[in-house]
Amino acid sequence: MVGQTIKWQVYVFIVCVSIANIVDGQIRYSIPEEIEKGSFVGNIAKDLGLDHKRLISGRARIVTEDSSQHIQLDVDTGILLVKEKIDREQLCGEISPCSFSFEVVLENPMELFRITVEILDVNDNAPEFPENEVTLEISESAVPGARFVLESAVDPDVGVNTLQTYALYPSDNFILKVQTHPDGSKYVEMLLQTPLDREKHETINLVLTATDGGNPQKSGTEKIHIRVLDANDNPPVFSQAVYKAVVVENSIKGTLVTTVIATDADKGSNGYITYSFNHIADRISELFELDHNNGEIKVSGQIDYEKAKQHQMNILAKDQGGLTDSCKVIIEVIDINDNTPLIDLTSFSSPIPENAPPGTTVAIINVKDLDSGKNGQVHCSINKKLPFKIQSSLTNYYNLVTESNLDRETVSEYNITITAADEGSPSLSNNKTIVLKISDVNDNAPKFEEEIYNAYVMENISPGVSVFSVQAEDPDEDQNARISYFLIEAQINGTLVSSYVSINSDSGILYAARSFDYEQIRLIQIQVKAQDGGSPPLSSNLTVNIFVQDQNDNAPQILYPVQTEGSLVAEMVPRSADVGYLVTKVVAVDADSGQNAWLSYKLHKATDRTLFEVGLQNGEIRTLRQVVDKDAVKQRLVVLVEDNGQPSRSATVNVNVAVADSFPEVLSEFSDFTQDKDYNENLTFYLVASLATVSFLFIVSIIILLSVKFCKWRQSRLFYKSNGNLPVIPSSYYPPHYADAGGTGTLQHVYNYEVCLTTDSGKSEFKYIRPCSQSLVNVDPCGTETMQLGQKENNVKEDTDPSIQQKPANTDWRFSQGQRPGPSGSQRPEEAGPWPNPPTEAEQLQALMAAANEVSAATATLDAGTMGLSTRYSPQFTLQHVPDYRQNVYIPGSTSTLTGSNSQAEGKNPQPSSGNKKKSGKKEKK
Repeated sequence: MVGQTIKWQVYVFIVCVSIANIVDGQIRYSIPEEIEKGSFVGNIAKDLGLDHKRLISGRARIVTEDSSQHIQLDVDTGILLVKEKIDREQLCGEISPCSFSFEVVLENPMELFRITVEILDVNDNAPEFPENEVTLEISESAVPGARFVLESAVDPDVGVNTLQTYALYPSDNFILKVQTHPDGSKYVEMLLQTPLDREKHETINLVLTATDGGNPQKSGTEKIHIRVLDANDNPPVFSQAVYKAVVVENSIKGTLVTTVIATDADKGSNGYITYSFNHIADRISELFELDHNNGEIKVSGQIDYEKAKQHQMNILAKDQGGLTDSCKVIIEVIDINDNTPLIDLTSFSSPIPENAPPGTTVAIINVKDLDSGKNGQVHCSINKKLPFKIQSSLTNYYNLVTESNLDRETVSEYNITITAADEGSPSLSNNKTIVLKISDVNDNAPKFEEEIYNAYVMENISPGVSVFSVQAEDPDEDQNARISYFLIEAQINGTLVSSYVSINSDSGILYAARSFDYEQIRLIQIQVKAQDGGSPPLSSNLTVNIFVQDQNDNAPQILYPVQTEGSLVAEMVPRSADVGYLVTKVVAVDADSGQNAWLSYKLHKATDRTLFEVGLQNGEIRTLRQVVDKDAVKQRLVVLVEDNGQPSRSATVNVNVAVADSFPEVLSEFSDFTQDKDYNENLTFYLVASLATVSFLFIVSIIILLSVKFCKWRQSRLFYKSNGNLPVIPSSYYPPHYADAGGTGTLQHVYNYEVCLTTDSGKSEFKYIRPCSQSLVNVDPCGTETMQLGQKENNVKEDTDPSIQQKPANTDWRFSQGQRPGPSGSQRPEEAGPWPNPPTEAEQLQALMAAANEVSAATATLDAGTMGLSTRYSPQFTLQHVPDYRQNVYIPGSTSTLTGSNSQAEGKNPQPSSGNKKKSGKKEKK
């Protein structure tokens, strides 16, 4: 018998192995349960078409979802062997078919295969009753056909090996009937065939046998002891044979699941029904409790859908007479999303090179959820904006692969968060973070911020001075980022670049190899190469323009006029030249550049500074005023040419100018030019002497004026004291103090006078200085004018402003308010006081004394053509001969007349003539 069993098992094993299938990387094997350890399961190397060497190099290994592992892999041969005995009933229970799966993982490159092993059932379990003996109490009044539910036998095998038939012995009073529940399960009932008679048989002993369909068959027995009771002819009856209910997992204790109800037509104690579980498993009794009185089923333990999705129990209703009825209760457990997905990192490669192509597998991830339905459907994802993606490979397995190219210089390390979320409501999720490092590859050349740099360096620097620094950056790391700098050899004006500039290969600092001269070379263009230390090395180039900046190391050079040693060159200016007449132009250049070459021209020395000026920017020499006869023919100018450097440099040039209308005059004047070289040296001395002389004469004039004033006052006092006779004075009167130089009369300004008289009246000069102030304290003249006496009338018209000529006498006897002696007519009416009232006796006396003094002076200096005293003071003298005191000033003791025109009263400045004064003095010496 045992030999046949082994033979049958071997046959089934061979058949199962021969029908193994390979579909899409999955292999399925079938083996019987309870086979010995080390038994052959399958050859995955052959079935998967893999080489044995591939299994070894890929480090093939088995990965299972749970901790138990029933199969082991021989890597050398690729054969799967049984690691331990497998009990199908312990592994799967009532589930059929029974199988388990595992995965085989290969590395380098990564590959994943799923293996499914089905466990075939063997009839190794006999049917077994819950109890070996059962005692039943049956009333003798039980009618034929009464049913008595018996405890079913249990056979954990499946298929034909499970329980098949029941047999009852003896069968005189009872027969067996196998019933089927709506769910397909079977149970056995014992039917009363003939009425019982307690008086004949108080007890009846029966044997119930359960037999399975295995080969060989196995069976189990149970002894039934029947006690015959007194009559209770109505048994309890349930309202329905099967009760179905649902309960949510994790329901709290005391939750009502369902209520079973049975009724009994008897009354009294025979109608009182109690409920009880009818031989249920311990695990069910721990989860549920039954109220014996009312039939309520409540939760008493922790219900877990993942452990059992359904619970079945039999409820027995029993009256006091011993009659019973039974029903079946099926409780379905409703799953809730109470399990978070589990993430297991099956394989992980870190670091990976940054040049890994897209699609490279980084990790293999196993994700599972113990819930069912949507609560157990899991989706795997990673955080966004990463160059990676999740791909589903096998069920509950995902591959983490690169999606795009990686760049270590941008991101050298990635924190990848793997999120597994189910579809429950609410959804549960779990996270797992892995750190992936990126290894460097020399894929970046050194880079400068700009392709062209401009450096500026002063000329005349010392060799070895740092002129510029270049710096390149390489985002690589370690040796790939170590940068060296080199000069790319080239020639500048036939000379190698290295003779001008050198470079430090480590720091990139450029040094001057020689001193630079801006006037020889202004731009040094070099190329610098930056090279990293990678393999192969990468490099980049950069252009540096070194601009040599100018220093003010060159003085201006005079191009014109050309200075010669032997001969004299002079520019000729006609005496009729207008103001602004261009005499010549000084032309100079500077070898420097920029501000160092900006030239300015100044008149450093001059024979007469009032005659010429030099243009500051263009060097043009022009006349400042019109040339007069007294201007010297020979004029020497020293022009200073200065640049704008710091410090500035300068040069001077001598310019000889001849003021003449004809060339022979120039030759005669310049014949002794060499003898007058000391003219400029003596010019300062002459100016100082003239200033001292003028100051002395001014002081003497003040003293004389005060003396005369005092004398007049004294005479007036003596006159009044003597009571002398006075000559008859016409009805008209003279304005008092008309010749007063002290500013108390009609003259509103102070005048300084200088009289130069010689025996030659043609060269006599009369000078006056225009008024500067009405105060006697400030006597500094602001300008002077010179008028030649005895000049021709046309010369006077040309050289003298008409405003300063004497105006004709007023023929009108009566003075208008504007013509009366007093302030100038240009003054405002409110400033010009009214003509005074008839003079007092003192004023008339003063006027007569002034007239007498003038008569005596006129008789002494009377010339031809001059009006004599008799004319002016004769009885026929009228107001037409009275001078206009607003215009002329008469100086006692002289026939000269000082014209006080409105232009002077109004402050008009006459042309300066300091130069003429010097020239006139020089002629007098000659």
